[in-house]
Amino acid sequence: MAYTAQLTSAASDLHERMFPGYVSDYLRTDPELIERFDNFAFDEVIAGTPELDERTRFMCWLATLLGCQGVDEFRGMASAALNVGLEPVALKEIVYQAVDYLGMGRVFPFLAVTNEVLEAHGVALPLPEQATTTPDHESRKAGGEQAQVAAFGEHMHGFHDAGTGSRKLINQWLVRNCFGDFYTRNGLTMAERELMTFCYLAAQGGCEAQLKAHAGGNLHCGTSLETLVAVVSSNLPFIGYPRTLNALSVLDEVAAAQQ
Repeated sequence: MAYTAQLTSAASDLHERMFPGYVSDYLRTDPELIERFDNFAFDEVIAGTPELDERTRFMCWLATLLGCQGVDEFRGMASAALNVGLEPVALKEIVYQAVDYLGMGRVFPFLAVTNEVLEAHGVALPLPEQATTTPDHESRKAGGEQAQVAAFGEHMHGFHDAGTGSRKLINQWLVRNCFGDFYTRNGLTMAERELMTFCYLAAQGGCEAQLKAHAGGNLHCGTSLETLVAVVSSNLPFIGYPRTLNALSVLDEVAAAQQ
């Protein structure tokens, strides 16, 4: 007789809210895996990270799936996020924000999936305009510097002109493109953008120096160290233990530096 997955009531209830009326065929083909994953990710992990509200949790899951390139899981989770109330603009902004941290080569498939999911939910595209800067250098520079200062502090004034040679050029692009084109957009708060960035970096791995910097950015934006630990823990089912432990080690360094 085929094994029947034994899902907890909490895991079953969340699954029904995420995917109303849907019964995964994996319950037939892989009931033991689905049993253990759903009970862990959608019950045990959530119970263990009560610091996170549902909207933040789903946003972090989406950013994490972008970071680890989990496009198939992202497709389902994007639909689930909309079903539990995430705004279409927030979903699209999480994808846009990823471009500067993952590159368009890795984000493009997620953009296509996001558009498919939004239209399947009856959302008309394009979404309302969210840009607050104009395409010229000066607008992007001014907005980008303001965004950098908001994210990291007053010492970021003048970063556009810091450095020499190719490093100075990259610094200029960071201000005008990364911050001036993306961080200045509406749809997510500055604190939310920094948190999404933290999730991209933790999920892709190999970016520990940048992860440490953006942990500092999150703290500057008002996100506590305890919340960052909860975010890393909540994201664990989607990226595994090695990258989770690496991210926690970075947060340990940040905590030690604060003492």
